[in-house]
Amino acid sequence: MGRPAGGKNRKLTAEEKETIVLEYLNGRAGYKTVARAHDISESLFYRWIEKYQKDGIEGLRSKTGKHTNPNAGKYERHLSEIDKLKRELLKKEIEIERLKKGYQVKGGGAQKEFVTTFDANMKS
Repeated sequence: MGRPAGGKNRKLTAEEKETIVLEYLNGRAGYKTVARAHDISESLFYRWIEKYQKDGIEGLRSKTGKHTNPNAGKYERHLSEIDKLKRELLKKEIEIERLKKGYQVKGGGAQKEFVTTFDANMKS
């Protein structure tokens, strides 16, 4: 059972899920029969039943979506001057250690590249 690979997941509303769950809870059909009739995996259908019995229709509502993180970026914004200088010093120390080992970093993020600074003729 299951859907073909590469297909999209169906998005059912809480009301549609409730209708399917009530079909089972009202005794119209068996557990597996209802799941198969609506092309839903039995484990997913069982979770829907549990959520509905515990929280009602609210338990069937989707909890996915974009969430905003109220703390995002706060650490960076509230650094004291001393902490900013400590961070800058640490970055410089890391760069010095890289140069001692014979490489430096060019670019940033996904385009970051490590470049050797030693010539082939130099002794290491």
